[in-house]
Amino acid sequence: MVKGAVVRMYATGTCPYCRRAEALLSSKGITPEILRVDRDPALRQSMLKLAHGRHTVPQVFINGRHVGGYDDLAALDRHGALDDLLQENGQGDG
Repeated sequence: MVKGAVVRMYATGTCPYCRRAEALLSSKGITPEILRVDRDPALRQSMLKLAHGRHTVPQVFINGRHVGGYDDLAALDRHGALDDLLQENGQGDG
């Protein structure tokens, strides 16, 4: 199944929830672009702005739409909404 969504995830190298989010997305056939905020302070500032002040990682964006952290991503999956988001084509800025 070909997915058209652009997925970006702000993360750190040591965050277990980041790894869980990446694994969940991988199970859906998606390889997110990982933006490492622990390596680049400017990325953390961008994340804070785009995620409306949320400072924890991961912060996941699908087609530029902020969907939240791992718990939010998992909730979307449990409710069947994640697959629909991942089917959408997009290029988003998130």
